[in-house]
Formats: sequence, structure tokens, C-alpha cells
Amino acid sequence: MQIVIVDDNPVNLKLMESLVKRANVDYQPLTFQDSAKGLEWCLSNVIDLLIVDYMMPSPDGLEFIRRYREHPENADIPVLMITADHEKETRYAALETGANDFLTKPIDNAEFRARLRNMISLRRSQKALADRAAWLAEKVAEATSEILDREHEMITRLSRAAEFRDPETGAHIQRMSNYSQVIADQLGLPREEQELILRAAPMHDVGKIAIPDNILLKPGKLDETEFAIMKTHAEKGYEILRGSRSSLLDIAAMIARSHHEKFDGSGYPLGLAGEAIPLYGRIVAVADVFDALTTERPYKKPWAIEDAMDFLFTNAGTHFDPLCVAAFIARIKDVLAIRASYQDHAPHMSHLDD
Repeated sequence: MQIVIVDDNPVNLKLMESLVKRANVDYQPLTFQDSAKGLEWCLSNVIDLLIVDYMMPSPDGLEFIRRYREHPENADIPVLMITADHEKETRYAALETGANDFLTKPIDNAEFRARLRNMISLRRSQKALADRAAWLAEKVAEATSEILDREHEMITRLSRAAEFRDPETGAHIQRMSNYSQVIADQLGLPREEQELILRAAPMHDVGKIAIPDNILLKPGKLDETEFAIMKTHAEKGYEILRGSRSSLLDIAAMIARSHHEKFDGSGYPLGLAGEAIPLYGRIVAVADVFDALTTERPYKKPWAIEDAMDFLFTNAGTHFDPLCVAAFIARIKDVLAIRASYQDHAPHMSHLDD
């Protein structure tokens, strides 16, 4: 227990220091005859009990307590003020300022030990409660982390299920979700939202599960009727994911529904335009199309990076949100590092970006 004693009277200081040491070997008294130096030290260190005299050169006891209590981390530290018997008004003021108890002059040894014992007991109780609260917070964090990990696993497995229907590699999902996180970061979204979009983006095409094989796996270009059926994957993905109590799945549902909307309103399934399109959908649209353009498909060769960037830039304001495109291009070095980290092992077959 770190106990600080502040008194401009050296005799009182020695007396109280001696009484503290005799009370318990675990008590570590630190004394200050200069109240200004004592206050400076207390504001820079964590203590367990403050014993401060009232009658001192500036700052006096009241000012000392007031300035000490101004700092939120010191709000619960026990404070024992030393006053004279006749200083009732001072006591009232001290209570208002933040003192917990009083010790009267001349100091009585038995009373001092009792006050000391009570204050230390109070402090120990505070520490025990704080430790318990910290332990509970840790357990809650662990449980929450487990839930989030299970959600992530479920999303990953559903994404893989969709891949079995449309053989895009897992590398595509890893790349586009990481591209999405980079865009979110560049746009200034909080770290928590960046993590959400990173985890939810892989579900963007889960609706492919409901698309017939003869359309989904067709090696050539889709006709008008087939493409109309293909476009239903966005709404079907939303229907699969919506209504969950999980915020992660709710966001995944939003992305599944909105990532084929276009900034000028010509997209699907709802024909939303501009900022009416959810931001996460606008972000994923850029990431998904860039990856589709720069990877090989049975019906096309991969585009050069520069050509894909030109496509994004040219279509900013029509297909894509210009801010999302600008954020993506600003972080192209990070994008290329992600692309190099997650390589394909087989050609893709997908009509999602027709």
C-alpha cells in the first residue's frame, strides 16, 4: 500500500510516518514537506491513501485535494485531512472538495491507527472490486470473441459452399475482402467497421447457391433471360442472410443485396443511386470488380492493373462511388501487396461481373 503524507510541519511528518510503519510492514509511506512537490508527485503516480494537512503554504490542504480530485483516475483514492478541532467550516469545505475523513490535532496515536485502518480497508475493497470488474470484463471479451469467431467461421463456410457451386477460388474472396478493408481504412472508417466489412464481404455472392448450374457454369456469355436470372443472386443472398440478430450477418446481407447497385442508379436489384446505396455495398463494388477484371476467367484474359484502374476511374460517378474509387487508387500499393499474397491456383468461372 502506497501512502503519501503531506504536511509542512516536519515533526508531524515524522510522527505520522512512524505510526504508518508501525501499523503494517506492507504500508509504504512517502512524505512531503513541500505541498507543491507532493501534489506534483501524486498527480504522476498511483497511490492508495493520501494524508494531507490543511494549514500549509500554497497549495493548502483544500486546494491540494481539489486539484488532486480534478483528475478522474483519482476520484476514488481515500483522502484523510488533518485539521484542528475548531476548524468545522474547513471540514465542511473539505468534504465538498473530496476528503473522506478527518484527523484532528494534536494527533492521537490510537485514533490515527483506527483512521488508517479504515482508509486502507476502503482502498482494499476498491481494488478488489476493480480486479473483479476487470476479470469479468476479460471473461465477457473472451466470450464475445468466441461468438465472433464462430460467426466468422460460419460465414467462411457459407462462402465456401457458394464457391463449390461457382468455382471461384478462395483467393478471390480473400483478395476482395481485404481490398474492401483497405478502402474502408482510407475512407476513415473506425477500426471496428473495417473489421466488420473484412469479415462480411466474403458473403457478397452467397446467393449464387440458388442459381441453376446451366446458367452459373455456362462457359459462354449469358443471354438476356439467363442474365436476368443471374442477377437474382443479389436478392437471394439478402434473403439467405437477413433477419439475423448478428450485426455481422446483417451487414453481410446488406452487402449481398447492394454490391451490384450502380452510383447512377442503373444497377440491381433495387436501382439505388448515389448515397442511397449503403456505403459497404459501394466499397465492395469497387473491390469485387477490380478483382474480377484482373483475374483470368475461361472466357477472358486478366486485365493489366493499369487498365483495371483506368476502368474504375472512367466509371467513377456512373458505376462506382467516386470517393471509394479515389480511396482504392490512393492505396494501390497495399492493394498490390494483397494481390501478391493471395494467388489463384486455377482459372475462375463466373458471370457475376457480366
